Amino acid sequence: MQPRALDWPPSPPSTIERLRVAMPTDRLNGWIVTLIIGAIAFVLRFINLGYPNKLVFDETYYAKDAYSLLKFGYERDWPSDANSKIILGDVDVMKDTASFVVHPPLGKWLIAGGEQLFGMNSFGWRFASLIFGTLLIMVTIRLVRRVSKSTMIGGLAGLLLTFDGLEFVMSRTALLDVFTAFFLVVAVACLVADREWFRNRLARYLERRELADLGGRFGPALMLRPWRIAAGISFGLALGTKWNALFPLAAFALLSLAWDVGARRLAGAGSKAKLAILRDGIPAFFSLVVLSVVVYAGTWASWLATSGGYDRQWGAEHPTHITVKLLGRPLASLLHYQYDIWNFHTGDFINQAQHTYRADPAGWLIVARPIGIDAVNGIKPGTDSCLGPDNCIRVISGVGTPVLWWIAIFALIAAAILWIGGRDWRFGIPVVGVLSSWLPWFAFDSRPLFFFYAIAIIPFSVMAVALCAGWILGDARAGDRRMVAAIVIGAFVALVAANFAYIYPILTDQLLPYPKWLSRMWFRSWI
Repeated sequence: MQPRALDWPPSPPSTIERLRVAMPTDRLNGWIVTLIIGAIAFVLRFINLGYPNKLVFDETYYAKDAYSLLKFGYERDWPSDANSKIILGDVDVMKDTASFVVHPPLGKWLIAGGEQLFGMNSFGWRFASLIFGTLLIMVTIRLVRRVSKSTMIGGLAGLLLTFDGLEFVMSRTALLDVFTAFFLVVAVACLVADREWFRNRLARYLERRELADLGGRFGPALMLRPWRIAAGISFGLALGTKWNALFPLAAFALLSLAWDVGARRLAGAGSKAKLAILRDGIPAFFSLVVLSVVVYAGTWASWLATSGGYDRQWGAEHPTHITVKLLGRPLASLLHYQYDIWNFHTGDFINQAQHTYRADPAGWLIVARPIGIDAVNGIKPGTDSCLGPDNCIRVISGVGTPVLWWIAIFALIAAAILWIGGRDWRFGIPVVGVLSSWLPWFAFDSRPLFFFYAIAIIPFSVMAVALCAGWILGDARAGDRRMVAAIVIGAFVALVAANFAYIYPILTDQLLPYPKWLSRMWFRSWI
């Protein structure tokens, strides 16, 4: 018998094989893991959701604005004693005048959904944050699973986010930022799905025409891309909650375009791959930027449909203004309102304001200055179950789980090295996500900024940690190295969970003797 020739060294993969992107085959397990971790996160955040039974921190704005939206379709002013009346059940005390609000209405409409279901009470106005905080964890699992092609790594990211103190508090407080973070992560997940869709379409194009590669041609236009359109809608919803979503929109739009150039180059477009900057970039601009602006304007539908909102009659009062002639009275009024909001965010009033919990963005990643959501100080022994001999305290501190945030810094540095130096596209996502959600705030640090804005950072931080953990684990055939790495990663997750359990009392307004509270204030800047 003639000896059989061995295929060694193995043949390199074809262009079509390199373009094709396959998902993990354990689809059912992936959803089971997502749902189990989501259920754990939901239960943890659901416990005593309605406590304390009062408006804490900026709930005094958003919960009341949400109720005004339910009643009138726009925000109204409230009397100075409204908070105490609301707690007593006297909720319909709004004034007749429109309120000047400085954030778009979508997040407040979501809060209003909880109030519609459960009433104008602390449980009702926090319910939407609970739902979207849980969904944020679940969509992070799906994003990381898709990028890493590993259900285990996706589940790891979800567990870490479940045990983050800041995400926990924002999921139990009627503020807007958890909604912004959710829509941003959804938008990024859609862009990752679009990357895979685009590459698979290029592979199918070559396969159908029996081509080895594009041979220097640009290839199919593929202008209508459903996942990119979904991303544009999601970015528009994020903008309709808070304007700071604009910076991740710009950053990820450019990153997505870079993926297009890379895909066409891989497919064999050669020098013509650079034409994607225009030929793919122009449709991408309409799918992402223009569509997001349209969706953003749509979030103001109730303001446009009513007549009493702030600035709503500006167009009628300025009929000869050029914007009124071009856009009509309602849209011109809306545009002028956006101008007023911009002036508020950049004007002298806000720039000269001071706040006790002002946190410079330079300290966000190291958790230098958490946000105080609520505090009851000086509880005397014998009152409110305080046993003494020390006075007691109840606080809600918006503080990230320190161990997680500090390790995430090193993971982000490693991710940047693996992205730029190792040319591993996956690590670019958390790096771009963190930088685009963090660095722009430095341009506005003359005004009071707060640590809870960093809720948009932490999903990408845990993504960096999870992807680095996957890189350390290596291939399933790595043997002893993989076992040692798994033990180390398991110990880290246990440490994060223990750290979360330790700070849990200051996340949930639990009664603590003053010395025990002080033991959880690891730095003077936390007090």
